[in-house]
Amino acid sequence: MPDFTFATLPLAPELLTNLDSLGYHAMTPIQAESLPPMLAGRDLIARAMTGSGKTAAFGLGLLSRLTPSSARVQGLVLCPTRELADQVAGELRRLARALPNIKVLVLCGGVPIGPQLASLEHGAHLVVGTPGRVQDHLRKGSLVLAGLTTLVLDEADRMLDMGFQPAIEAIIEETPAGRQTWLFSATYREGVRAVADALMRDPVTVEATEVHDETTIQQHFHRVTDDAARFEALCLLLRYHRPPSSVVFCNTRRETLEIADALDAAGFSALALNGDLEQRDRDRILELFTNRSVSIMVATDVAARGLDIDALDVVFNYRIARELEAHVHRIGRTGRAGRSGQAFTLVGESEGYRLEALGELLGETLEVEPLPSGRGLDTRPLRPAMVTLQLDGGRKQKVRTGDILGALTGDGGIAGDQVGRIKVLERSAYVAVQRDVAAAALDQLGAGKLKGRSFRARRVSR
Repeated sequence: MPDFTFATLPLAPELLTNLDSLGYHAMTPIQAESLPPMLAGRDLIARAMTGSGKTAAFGLGLLSRLTPSSARVQGLVLCPTRELADQVAGELRRLARALPNIKVLVLCGGVPIGPQLASLEHGAHLVVGTPGRVQDHLRKGSLVLAGLTTLVLDEADRMLDMGFQPAIEAIIEETPAGRQTWLFSATYREGVRAVADALMRDPVTVEATEVHDETTIQQHFHRVTDDAARFEALCLLLRYHRPPSSVVFCNTRRETLEIADALDAAGFSALALNGDLEQRDRDRILELFTNRSVSIMVATDVAARGLDIDALDVVFNYRIARELEAHVHRIGRTGRAGRSGQAFTLVGESEGYRLEALGELLGETLEVEPLPSGRGLDTRPLRPAMVTLQLDGGRKQKVRTGDILGALTGDGGIAGDQVGRIKVLERSAYVAVQRDVAAAALDQLGAGKLKGRSFRARRVSR
């Protein structure tokens, strides 16, 4: 039997020890296929689906090529969205935590450019960003890529779909010709192939698309007669399965708002996520959902790619995706890293041909199942287990995760196991607490001090 452990790779001992502490023992297929050529200095084209472990693959490749004593930018990762860039940067920091003083910087639009300029003045080893903002910094001269050794295009097909090709080409002109280039894409369409041909020198091509199957994701397809029946079916499935956390994918921005409002009126906890929202609103919604303070996120396909939502229980396709390949990315939000998950797709009377085409794409015959019986269902509202509180202090005020946890669990406070995820931002922080102790946690934060200062706290979820 082949040995797929990370120890078989020429990785630094610090990286191997850290991988073990993170629970990364055996390589996923994309890691086993892509890491050897990357570590050998080759250019790479990798086709891999969401949840395949590709971020850790190119992350380990990047970290293996770094010279920590040099503060020049040595690795650049381009991503289609700010959310994906933030998550890639977070994974890189986790992988690098055993290495000395590795700085990972995120450069994305939707936020002020001033703090990014200040951070760049102090240098960075790795930059993760969106093409538009990276190009802005290159124009200003605040980002210099003369020392770049590795360029990564993550979700290359998605970046081309979003019209980033001119920006990508302009960025590449600022990089050394001798760099390594790694392109990761879920599909390998003509546009991606053309970009790869222009960028790469004798690339190795690897493919690891078989990561979601019936053992990890159970797919169910249900027929509905009209839009009223479609919404009733969604509510029935939600009440029948009662998932603590789920995403409902819609094909239009308008539909996300309509369905989220209708679910809210029906007693569910739902918020809409689409491209019309301001970045701060997108960030807030994602934080509430990740904290499990909202049970249902109703989203367009902008959320199907690049959002790393751990332990997502169920995915609902309100309609079959317009681009059939998007279906794979939608259902890939559940059943991640070998966990089991379920995906439910509602099929209208006029969508039979699309169901058949989807079956051809997936290489299987897709059977339509009857909806579960609504008799005897538990109709109580699905209330989220957690409540999210926001603190008006963050990294700028020297607030740390441990400070917030200590304030919550100090004298007369709540128990540590009643505190969920804590995320400290530049000027604020979010903390999730169990619903039944939310009032006590708010009082505790309001009455206590962090870093010798009082900070205002408020509840930001129902």
